[in-house]
Amino acid sequence: MPELVFFSGTMDCGKSTLALQIEHNRSARGLQGVIFTRDDRAGEGKLSSRLGLVTEAVEAGVGMDLYAYVVAELEAGRKVDYLIVDEAQFLAPEQIDQLACAVDDLGLDVYAFGITTDFRTKLFPGSQRLIELADRIETLQVEAMCWCGARATHNARTVGGEMVVEGEQVVVGDVNRPAEEVGYEVLCRRHHRHRMTSVSESVTT
Repeated sequence: MPELVFFSGTMDCGKSTLALQIEHNRSARGLQGVIFTRDDRAGEGKLSSRLGLVTEAVEAGVGMDLYAYVVAELEAGRKVDYLIVDEAQFLAPEQIDQLACAVDDLGLDVYAFGITTDFRTKLFPGSQRLIELADRIETLQVEAMCWCGARATHNARTVGGEMVVEGEQVVVGDVNRPAEEVGYEVLCRRHHRHRMTSVSESVTT
């Protein structure tokens, strides 16, 4: 039976790498899919991993009807066996509903990848809707690590190396950015609560 599967985890835990692996495995078996993404670190219409792998994708922009896009592809004679959706946390709830319709009405497997909560530990609307609708939720087993060595469970936004807790929910950035830029760092809950990043810790020691 086709499924809507949500693969979740913090930043830096291999979500995009797994998305690319699933695409490789299925295309090697002669299956064809559509890859959607939103605001990837590599730019518009790209699905990239921090290991340096990248492939072309369809940019799922604000207001785009993902279900209608797939139906148009099918009507044009293109074979579509599955959908892969990276950065799914950035999608609107109605776009998640469209993915569920692709499973139920078109019989497609949909593999969605995203982080669950933002830098304030609040659920992204897209992730919340996936939790509500997904047939299966998979937490990635590759554990990102906090600077202290503990398992990282939270995403922190940093400016100048200092953690910030206010601002727009979506600001595109990445881990390992220069300290003076807006970036992100994965932290354990304790250090997220105390707003202790790797930079702030190095200053105090």
